Amino acid sequence: MPTQPVQINDTWHAADAKETFCAQNPATKEPLTNAYPVSRWSDCDRALDAAAAAFEQLRALPGERIALFLEKYVQRLEVRKDEIVQLAHLETALPISPRLADGEFPRTTGQLLQAAATARSGNWRRPTIDTANNIRSYLAPIGPVAVFGPNNFPLAFGSASGGDFAAAIAAGNPVIAKANTSHPGTTQLFAEEAQAAAQETDMPPATVQLLYRTSHADGARLVADPRIGATGYTGSRSAGLKLKSAADAAGKPIYLELSSVNPVVILPGVLQDRLGEIADEFCGSCLMGAGQFCTNPGLVILLKGHESDSFISTTAQKFKQAPVGTLLSEGVEKSLAANLKTLRSSGADCVAGGTTGGGAGFSHANTLLVATGSEFLSQAETMQTEAFGNASLFVVADDVAQAAQIIDALEGNLTGC
Repeated sequence: MPTQPVQINDTWHAADAKETFCAQNPATKEPLTNAYPVSRWSDCDRALDAAAAAFEQLRALPGERIALFLEKYVQRLEVRKDEIVQLAHLETALPISPRLADGEFPRTTGQLLQAAATARSGNWRRPTIDTANNIRSYLAPIGPVAVFGPNNFPLAFGSASGGDFAAAIAAGNPVIAKANTSHPGTTQLFAEEAQAAAQETDMPPATVQLLYRTSHADGARLVADPRIGATGYTGSRSAGLKLKSAADAAGKPIYLELSSVNPVVILPGVLQDRLGEIADEFCGSCLMGAGQFCTNPGLVILLKGHESDSFISTTAQKFKQAPVGTLLSEGVEKSLAANLKTLRSSGADCVAGGTTGGGAGFSHANTLLVATGSEFLSQAETMQTEAFGNASLFVVADDVAQAAQIIDALEGNLTGC
């Protein structure tokens, strides 16, 4: 099984690594053909040196040059669209159509072109002087940016293609892309085309570099290194907070999108009017893509009463009848099972699902848990454990006052409704 090279300072070469890993096809649980290296610190060190040198050149380039690079990058990606989408499908089991080819790929190229337009206009650089609110700002490139991509959006949030990447490049910062281990091959394809586009548009060497994986300790060291300008991270709360702690201790900016349970409050009135419609909408939102969206409604607050009882039983039946989707990886399957176990040990009852399996490849039965408002408040932090996947927790409050207490106990989330 061949081990793939890393991309450092405009050159693909063998990594300094003592370990390798393989991506898996989640739908079959079979390993894919290539092995990828777990880089030692020496690879990070070389990438940081090269990125620091690239930054000195990149920060002085006109926005027009950066825009041309991003536009050439998009042109090259369009040529390899089918190959990129096919490999992303193999590595994640996300459907080719409509998800990857018709939705995520156009979103990816669209945001890269938006970044190109922003680089060309340079409007982000203009000083802001707001005398009414006593705000003054002046923005400029900050330095090499490390981008850690998530497992669930291999294209639009990818470390060498996503929004963090596009914003960093548009602002004149080189990127060290750290591939997600669920789709390293897809990220490699993006890095190949980024390098080629950079060469065609005469961008500095090391404008874009690629590492696949490091130890946790080296990841923390990377985000805190004096040569790094900032880090963008999308992923789990536990890993993200460890990186944040390291970056904070070094005084380095880090921008994170972490786990989120996305609470939804459903009141009796709307259930009286359209219980069936709300149940259909909720099941569609929760189970779509096997629940592997960052805005998946993982926590629903209800008020005790007949309407809520009917809603719970209706939703539980729909969960049992709905097809079980494929999860992104073995790690997601294990994490979902473990986090559901945590919620159940904290007092939540299982009214649908609860077992691993039931679908193609890595999977878990569509699972609905129910807890009382008092159970939630007694262990509010644990009850907000994210069960990333096709699962949700219903919390039934005694009354509006207790529902307000539950809302006050909620941590930060991406969405709420």
